[in-house]
Amino acid sequence: MTMKQIEKILFPIDFAEKFETLLPWVSTFVKKFDATLYVLFVTQDLSDFSTFHVPHANIKQFQEEAVKAAKEKMGKVAKEFFQSFPKLETRVTTGPVAEKILELARQEKIDLIIMGTKGRKGLEYTIFGSITRKVVREAPCPVVTINPAM
Repeated sequence: MTMKQIEKILFPIDFAEKFETLLPWVSTFVKKFDATLYVLFVTQDLSDFSTFHVPHANIKQFQEEAVKAAKEKMGKVAKEFFQSFPKLETRVTTGPVAEKILELARQEKIDLIIMGTKGRKGLEYTIFGSITRKVVREAPCPVVTINPAM
């Protein structure tokens, strides 16, 4: 039996969550397999709010500013938390989070996804659903989920 080669690992992050608590796990996998680490942040698609009678140009401009700010934040986060990873790719995109994670996994032929579980409960879970659950169900590769509280 041959061992599966893991060359590309995807780590989707949310700047609002404590993704740093997952870094020891991510580092272990990246070093073990000498893999390239893809760090992804997905911004909310603000066109979802276009039904609120806000001029479309304002939404488009705000969206562009949000993406620009997210890219700047990703640059700072990469320097602060990911400088020890020799093979690093950072990406910022806009849209539905789970779909964008899955899209990047397919495009880049990712071998493993590592992501945290947010632990939403009750109504919040019902309204927002579970990004992690959707990714686990539809991913083209294995997904390792880690409770950030560990």
